[in-house]
Amino acid sequence: MDKPTPPSHQSSSREVKLDHHDSVRNHVHQQVRSEVERLERRIETLRLVKAPHAAIMISTYERMIDRKKGFLQNWDLRDGGAS
Repeated sequence: MDKPTPPSHQSSSREVKLDHHDSVRNHVHQQVRSEVERLERRIETLRLVKAPHAAIMISTYERMIDRKKGFLQNWDLRDGGAS
């Protein structure tokens, strides 16, 4: 049995919309930056509160921040998206 071939006009009418790509990049950048800011505020709060396991939590949050910043750098999202 042969597979039916789609009409050629279907595949040729498909266009790549580059503006969607930039929109996604900007959204991801904003989301990760807001997560980093939230983690930085948590660290500040932990330093003021002196919780029993604050040092461990601060260390964990700092690693998370480093990974998120590394993600932004690796995907060239440092300054808001499209390069």
